[in-house]
Order: sequence, then structure tokens, then C-alpha cells
Amino acid sequence: MTFPRVMLFIAAMVVAVALGLTINALFLDQSRPKSTTIGVAAIGGPFELVDHQGRKVRDSDYRGSYLLVMFGYTFCPDVCPTELQLITEAMELLGPEASKVQPLLITVDPERDTAEILADYVGNFHPAIIGLTGSVEQVKSAARAYKVFFAKGEADSEGDYFMDHSSFIYLMSPDGAYLHHFAPNMPAEAMAERIRAEISEN
Repeated sequence: MTFPRVMLFIAAMVVAVALGLTINALFLDQSRPKSTTIGVAAIGGPFELVDHQGRKVRDSDYRGSYLLVMFGYTFCPDVCPTELQLITEAMELLGPEASKVQPLLITVDPERDTAEILADYVGNFHPAIIGLTGSVEQVKSAARAYKVFFAKGEADSEGDYFMDHSSFIYLMSPDGAYLHHFAPNMPAEAMAERIRAEISEN
């Protein structure tokens, strides 16, 4: 290998290493203990919101329970009700162990989703599901903690609009640590099995 090619090879390796470190810093929480070699996804964190009964709540209020956290909104035409039905079925499959799980729906449309509207909406699904809303900034802060994307679509002539948003359901441990995420349209049996496995391990 000639000298110029050697220099180009070294430069390419330096760029690759730098890019790898940048990606690692973006998606892994470097503040976590480094007792293992496996990175921990930097998902989850503090939030201050209002539940569907009008009470101010924080993430710490749910410590001691496994959380199923999803972001959505009540005007969502298909994905959100489908995911809430999935959570409902998984909770029913869990039987008595469902008492250890707290499902949360955090709205990405706080301008329309008041506590009253959320209360009426979540009433169509499992009774354990809690709807959370708040100011636009409070919702944005919670979404950032969970690495959730959302954006308001263009309103039509009547002022109606859709919200684009991420559709994962996050499983969090009783101490608030990320455990797993579920993709849309997965079987309720698979979700219940994974939750049961996490409960058994702890």
C-alpha cells in the first residue's frame, strides 16, 4: 500500500470511529453504571403532567409499578385505539399480575385533549389505563425523555388536524428504567408474555 493510500485509510478509520462514538452518545445513557458491556437505552425520565382526573402527577408517583407508556391522542383515527386495545388485551391476559402494571397514555395533542376528554376516551379501554395531559411544553418534555417524535399536521378548512407521532409502547421497570419496547400491531399474547417474564425476573 502506497503512502497516500495509507494516509487515506487512516483518515477513514478515524472518521468511522468518531461517527460510532457520536451515535453511541446519542442513543445510550452514558451516566448509567458501566458494570456491564451492554448499553442501556436512554429512554424515560422525569415528567410533570395532569391525569384524566385533573390531578397533577409526576413520574415518581408511579414508582413501584411496571409502566406501559404510550404516546397518542384521542382524535387518532386508527393506530392509538388499536394500541390501547392491545394493552387492554395484554392486561387481561396477565390476570392477577396486571395489578403490578400501570398503563399510561400521554397525549401528544394537549391543545384538544383536556383531562375531561381523556377521561371519556380511556374509559373505552382497560380500567387501569391513565390518560395524561398538560401544557404543550410539559408534553414536549415528556416526549423528549422517551425519544418520541410528534408534529401537528396542517389543519383543514374546519380546523381539524392529525398528529404525526411515534407509535411504540415502552415497558419501564418499577424504578423507572427502560426494559423493552413493543412495536405496533404485535400480538397481545407476546406483550403479556414479555411483561410476565420481566415480573418473574424481579
